[in-house]
Amino acid sequence: MKIEIAGLDFEKGDGLIPVVVQEARTLEVLTLAYTNRAALVLTQSTGYAHYYRRSKGRVMKKGVTSGNVQKIVSILTDCDNDALVFLVDQMGPACHLNERTCFHKTVQ
Repeated sequence: MKIEIAGLDFEKGDGLIPVVVQEARTLEVLTLAYTNRAALVLTQSTGYAHYYRRSKGRVMKKGVTSGNVQKIVSILTDCDNDALVFLVDQMGPACHLNERTCFHKTVQ
């Protein structure tokens, strides 16, 4: 089943939808990010992940400064249309701390 951007529930999250980002080949979870309509349109039109950066209050392409971009392989939505999964080909580390994945710490 295909869902258009208009069918996604951006209102539930005050204009933002959480995105779980996974490496397409291994399904390793790389990061959790957020998208808004503008970021998702850019993601679909360019084929590269764009996110709404809450800390900066704007849309940014992943890896624009580091070069560690995420090429989109597939975009999935959940049954409520209020969360997404981006399956990506990750170029370089996904984490801004230069780790392969943002999920590299263990909770004690």
